[in-house]
This record gives sequence, C-alpha cells and structure tokens, in this order.
Amino acid sequence: MAASSTDSFVHLHTHTEFSMLDGAARLDDLFREAARMEMPALAMTDHGNVYGAYEFWRKAKAHGVKPIIGMEGYLSPGSRHERKRATLGGQQVSDDNPGEMYTHMTLLAENTEGMHNLFRLSSLASLEGYYYKPRMDRELLETYGKGIIATTGCPSGEVQRLLQQDRYDDACQAASDYRDIFGKDNFFCELMDHGIAIEKQVQEDLFRLKKQLDLPGLATNDLHYTYAEDAKPHEVLLCVQTGKTLADPNRFKFDAQDFYLKSAAEMRAQWDPQFPEACDNTLMVAERVDVGFVEGQDLMPRAPVPEGETEESWLVKEVERGLHMRFPNGVTDRYRKQAEYEVGVIIQMGFPGYFLVTADLIQHAKSVASGAAPAAARRPARSSRTYWGSPTSTRSSTS
Repeated sequence: MAASSTDSFVHLHTHTEFSMLDGAARLDDLFREAARMEMPALAMTDHGNVYGAYEFWRKAKAHGVKPIIGMEGYLSPGSRHERKRATLGGQQVSDDNPGEMYTHMTLLAENTEGMHNLFRLSSLASLEGYYYKPRMDRELLETYGKGIIATTGCPSGEVQRLLQQDRYDDACQAASDYRDIFGKDNFFCELMDHGIAIEKQVQEDLFRLKKQLDLPGLATNDLHYTYAEDAKPHEVLLCVQTGKTLADPNRFKFDAQDFYLKSAAEMRAQWDPQFPEACDNTLMVAERVDVGFVEGQDLMPRAPVPEGETEESWLVKEVERGLHMRFPNGVTDRYRKQAEYEVGVIIQMGFPGYFLVTADLIQHAKSVASGAAPAAARRPARSSRTYWGSPTSTRSSTS
C-alpha cells in the first residue's frame, strides 16, 4: 500500500448498518464493492457506538480489505455529567435543538490498544454521559486518547460548529486543544465536500485554520450507503428514524445524494487539484493502522466454588438444589429431563462460570431488595449459594 499512489484511496468516514436507522451500508455489500474497486482498506465510524467492530473486522478480513475500527463519537460541549443547558466554546446554547447538546468527532483506532480505548470511550459515554446521545468529553479523551487518530469531523464537529458561528479564534483554540490531546501526528483536518450549503459556508475558514495550525488534511466522504442508487432507500430509512413520511416537506433529509462509496478517481478529482495530500493521507493512515481481535480465547468469568468442586460439578449441584426447593414433593421426569438437557448445553458451551456468577449477582440483588443485606453494599456476596430454578429467578429450568 503505497501512500504516494495516485489511483488509490481509503474511505475513513463510513456509517454501516450499525448506525441504527441512519447508516444503510450492509457490510457484505460494502466490502464487496471496496474489493471490486481495489481499495486496500476501509474504516467503520458508526454514530456513538462500536457494536459492529468485531463483525466489521471479521468480514473485512474475509474480503481481503484491511479493517480500520473507528467511531463518530458524540462530544459534550461541557462536562459529560451535565444534564442541562450546556455551553459551546463558552457561550450558552439552547435546549430547543438537541443537536446543540453535543458535537461530532471522528475517532480511528491506530492499534489494538486504541481500539480498546474506543470501547471504553463508547461505554463510558453511554454510562456517564448519556443526554440525548451517548456523550464523551475532553476529560475522557485525555484519559483514553492513546492509540487513537482523531479529526475535526463533519459539519457537526465542534470546530466547524464554531466556524458556523463566525468564531474563528474559538475554532482555532478548540482544534489546538484536540491536537494537544491526541498528539500532533494524530489530529487531522477532515475535508468534506458534498456540495451542500453548510459545508460551503465554512470551507474557506476551515482551509485557513488548517494552514494556520499546520494540520494535515484528510479527505473523507460521509458514507451512509454503498451504492449511489441507494440514496432514495436511505431517505426512507431516515423517515423511519424520525417518524415522518416522504410526503412531508419538513422531514429530515440529506441535502445531497453523494453519500455513497465513491471511487478513488472521484475522490481524487475532487481534492487533488487543491490538496493532493488529503487523499494520500488516507493511505498513510491505513498503513499506520494495525488492530486485531484474539479469537478462540476463553473469556468467560470464573466463579468461586467450594474446595473439591469444579464449576461444572457445582452448577449441577446448584441446579439439583433448585429443583428440590421448587418441587419439595419430588421432581417429575419432565422437569428433570429438561434440567439435564439445559445443564448439558451450558457445560458443552463452556458457560458454567457465567451462569454461576450471574446467579450470585441475582441472589445478591434479592438480598439487598429484601433488606437482608445493607443497601450500600456494592459487591455480590460471592456465596455461590444461589438456587438455580428458584421461582423468582430470571430464568428457570422449567422455561
């Protein structure tokens, strides 16, 4: 993969089917088309999540395309913990528009450590920062930014939002801050041009900012579907997302039909005359990226069991205990056969530890709810004396 190639390009801003009700690019179609175009690599940057990371990585390998795991993250204007009117660059924004409660940022994992940090960012954005969207903030980026390549993002990115408000100095400061967080070689000025007004509005200022801060350019296409002819079905998908119909003149829609997997020739015709490095840099980023998953490894949790027992033998005894508790007058053949079948499947799949740990958590929750354990307790009792098949368990051997 030569970064100086003039007939190649790598898409680094891609919304797959895992961008729910927004991305319409099915993975098999996406990789088939990328392979047909002889594109060496392809990124996934789904909105606010990395749910599809493993499937994307696996299918990319199968099609001979290098996978780049990324995410278009949602960024809180202030602290991710705030659930009220926020600020953007020091100015108050309105609750009237939920989109003003967050901006977008393109994040790409350079290595496996970076991919794991993306997983952490995505999880914490949901657990700690959810407000309209799962939002991260600068504190999280500073903590988990290692191994991640970032960009100024799309027109909904913080830098471009500030430029849209004619706040050039604030936009420069924001870009400078993110360059400090990710490192000079890891922060790019993302260049998009779909011919829409919101991009044209700030384009000259964005080029000026790029030059002033000496940011490397990165050409992208905000890909939401694989083929150009998918534009119309994508409009239908957006209607489903927003509860509108195609006949509604006020429905949310894209202002162009260029959000497909463009060829290298199309992308280079657009950017090479002005910023030839912008397309070359997509190949350079792809060369830098190297992420992987460890397959076939047993990552099931281990459960504490009494001395002389294994997880398998203890699960069998716990199920037996639960059956006798549920049927004190004797276990019928029907239920014993069903229990033996289910336990056999669990053991065959290597899940006894998972079920024992889950049962222990359920028992702890019951004891807290009933007042048998202090409400302030934060850890399970680890007694491993949960009764599998009890009437109030989440799943019983009779189901």
